[in-house]
Amino acid sequence: MFKSCLPVSIQGTNFLLSATSINSVWVTRLKSSVVTKTFNPSQTKFANVTNILTEENPFIIGRHEKPKVDRTAEPIIKCKRAELNHYRNQKYEDLTKIPLASKGWRRTASKGDHFSILIHTKDFEVVSDKEPLTFRDAKLDEALINVLAKHGITEPSEIQSRAIPHVLEGKNCLIAAETGCGKTLAYLAPIIQQILHLKRTSKELDTINAPIGLIITPGRDLAEQIYEVASWFSSELDLDVQVLTGGRGKKKMLNAKFEPVDLMISSLGILSKFTTTRICSMRNIRHVILDEADTLLDDSFNELLLYFLRRFQFTSSSYRKDLGSQMVFASATMPTSLSQLLIDTVDLENVEQITTRGLHFVMPHVKQTFYRTNKSDKPSHLLKIAKEAQQRKLPTIIFSNKTPACDWINIFLNDNGIKCVNLHGDMPAELRNGRFKMFQDGEVNFISTTDLCARGLDTRRFY
Repeated sequence: MFKSCLPVSIQGTNFLLSATSINSVWVTRLKSSVVTKTFNPSQTKFANVTNILTEENPFIIGRHEKPKVDRTAEPIIKCKRAELNHYRNQKYEDLTKIPLASKGWRRTASKGDHFSILIHTKDFEVVSDKEPLTFRDAKLDEALINVLAKHGITEPSEIQSRAIPHVLEGKNCLIAAETGCGKTLAYLAPIIQQILHLKRTSKELDTINAPIGLIITPGRDLAEQIYEVASWFSSELDLDVQVLTGGRGKKKMLNAKFEPVDLMISSLGILSKFTTTRICSMRNIRHVILDEADTLLDDSFNELLLYFLRRFQFTSSSYRKDLGSQMVFASATMPTSLSQLLIDTVDLENVEQITTRGLHFVMPHVKQTFYRTNKSDKPSHLLKIAKEAQQRKLPTIIFSNKTPACDWINIFLNDNGIKCVNLHGDMPAELRNGRFKMFQDGEVNFISTTDLCARGLDTRRFY
C-alpha cells in the first residue's frame, strides 16, 4: 500500500514519512468509512464524548437531517492546505469527487505537504450497549478469578466476555479483535481451566514433555510475553507451563530437559524441530491455539504450520476429549486465507467467529500524521520527530521494511544523542534477547525494528 514509507509510532500518535504517493483509494476509504461509516450504531455508545459527529450516534454522519458543519472547530482531517480540511458532520454527495490532500503527491512540487487525522480526543471511551458479563457469569472457576484479581483484572473486556464461554464449551473458535483488547486472556484463562479439570479427572495422565495445551506463535518475543501471563496461573495453581523459543536450537536439543508440562508456549520453528526429533510428544494435546493466526497463515509460515497440524484430529462439535482436539485462532485481523489453507484440517463450518466492533477500524483516538518528503529528507524529518519525542520522554517505535534500514536508523539516532536499540529477526539470539524488554521497562525510549514488533507485543509500561 505504501512505497518507500517510514512509519513512526510515538505514544498516542502515528507518523508516516512517505517519499512517494499514498494510495488515494485507501485515503478515500478512510474519509468515507472511518469518518462517516464506522461502528454499527445499534452496538455502540460513547461515554464522555458529546456532539462528536451527530448527537445520537457519534460515528454515523447523515443520520439526522442536514447536521451542521462547524468549520471553526478543530478538523478531523487537518491538512497543510486548509481548504482540504474535513470537519465533523461534513458530507460529500454521491459521485462527487472527494478532495484528497495526497492527490498530487506523485509530483515533486508536493514535497513538504502533510495532513493529520484525529477523530476523537483523549476523553474518548467506548461503552458496549450490552450488559457486561463478569468472570463468574462467563463460568470461570473461582481459583482463576482470584489469580486475575491479584493482577488487577476484575472485569472482563468485551472480547473476553464474548470469547470465554465459547472456549470453555470446547468449541473451535476464531477470536478476532483489535490489538490491546485482551485476546490473550480470552483464550488462555478458559484453556487453563479445562487443562486443570482434565488433570483432576485423569490422574494417570503422563505429561513428561507431553503437554495438554499448545500455544503456537510466529516469534519468540510473543511466546515469552504469553508465558509471563501464563505464569500468573502456574505460580498459584497445579499447572506446569513451559516456553520453548528459537535460538541455539541444536544446543537446546542436545541438552533437552524431560519434565512435566501441561501447557507449552512455543514459536513454530523450534516446536517443529522438537517434535520431529521426538523430544516433545503431542499425544496428550487437547487444545491448540494459534496466536497471531493471520501471520502464521501467511506465506512465511503456512507450509510448515499445515504440515505440523496434520498430526492432530480436531473436533467438529463441542469439546469432548474422545473426539479430538480443540482449535482456537487468535488474531488482530480476520485471516483471509483461513478457508483455503485449513479446509482439510479443521471443519470451518463449526468454527465460532468471535469479534469486536473495533476490528479492522482505525483507532479513532490515535492521531495519525502523514508527511510527503524526498528520500534525502527522511533522516532530517525523522530526527526532528525523534528529538521532539525525546524532550517529552515519549516511548517511540520506528518501523522499517528492511533489516539494513532498521540497523541504520539505530546507529543514526544514537550518533545524534538519542538512545535507541534495534530489534529484528536476523539478529543472533544472544543479541536479540531482552531488547524489547529494555524498551518495555523504560530503559530506552526508542526502538528501531521491522514488522517483528508490529503485531501482538504489549508495549504498555506499568511504572
